[in-house]
Amino acid sequence: MGRPTLAFVGSFVLYVDLDQFIAAVELLRRPELRGKPVVVGGDGDPTKRGVVSTANYEARTCGIHSAMPLRTAYKLCPEAVFLPVDAEAYQTASRAVMATLRSFPAMVEVAGWDEASMAVETACPETFAREVQRVVLDRTGLSCSIGVGDNKLRAKLACGFAKPAGVFRLTRENWAEVMDGLPTEALLGIGVKTAGKLAALAIRTVEELATADEEELARTFGPTIGPWLRHLATGEDATPVTGEPHVPKGRGKERTFQEDIRDPDEVRRQLASLARELSGELASASRPVVRLVVKVRFAPFDTHTHGTTLPEPTLDPDAIEAASMAALDRFVLDRRVRLLGVRSELLPPGHEARPTLPGDAAS
Repeated sequence: MGRPTLAFVGSFVLYVDLDQFIAAVELLRRPELRGKPVVVGGDGDPTKRGVVSTANYEARTCGIHSAMPLRTAYKLCPEAVFLPVDAEAYQTASRAVMATLRSFPAMVEVAGWDEASMAVETACPETFAREVQRVVLDRTGLSCSIGVGDNKLRAKLACGFAKPAGVFRLTRENWAEVMDGLPTEALLGIGVKTAGKLAALAIRTVEELATADEEELARTFGPTIGPWLRHLATGEDATPVTGEPHVPKGRGKERTFQEDIRDPDEVRRQLASLARELSGELASASRPVVRLVVKVRFAPFDTHTHGTTLPEPTLDPDAIEAASMAALDRFVLDRRVRLLGVRSELLPPGHEARPTLPGDAAS
């Protein structure tokens, strides 16, 4: 009689990403649209200015993607169904999914509407992940992709390989096999510009970055970012999964104008109005604003941002408006403006600093 096979329990991170989340929620409400290209954005009118919030897989095959102008999406796929954004419906669906994840024996860290990390102890993480997929689908009608990793970084990268609705494992054991030959842009946090700078150093693949000279990277990217980039290419990550509630880092307001604004003074008036609206939404917040970032999209679709740090954390509407205008002053308003936005960066939770409130002598 042979010895019984022992199943060794290990620690894993599952990264759960809901597939085409916003579009999927809309399809649950409108099952007759299944199989048709669906685009969600703005008020659902593609003849107006606005951008795509999400598109289902059928629409993506036409070349439509998030942040694309709605008018461009319509030109690419005039037969698509265009729907307005319904944030309340998406929040409700998200809460149902996260409650389902918490029903499992796992630590769950919510990363947004449609993403979460789960720290699990299991002998077979793939089996655990497929059970998560099954229960989420049964309870909410939504499918998800799950990346399995031995840390949060690898789990999130693995999730990209799992899409759509699959499970993929990426750990130290298969990191080199999966990642080494990929371009550096495959790593989270490396975009086109950074990849271009790396290429100028003859670093084009993940493997080349992982074995790069840190001093050379530090000379190009700085003493903090340079070594961090090399470390990123090794897949190592000690960030724990926590059960703390998801706390947004900031809050913003945007406005797309159906007709371009040509007058710089009108641009300033519109931004001041946006800053006041944002201040009103932040009035009940316990975390004050530490920085304001202004976004200006010039016609036809050229977007730039500038930010300014406040002298001290504050919820004072006057200070928020003044900081927004200071950021706007860094733009050259010599072109037509089609969109304005202002975003607040909030003091991290638990900080002891006392915010400046309206009426304070300091403000």
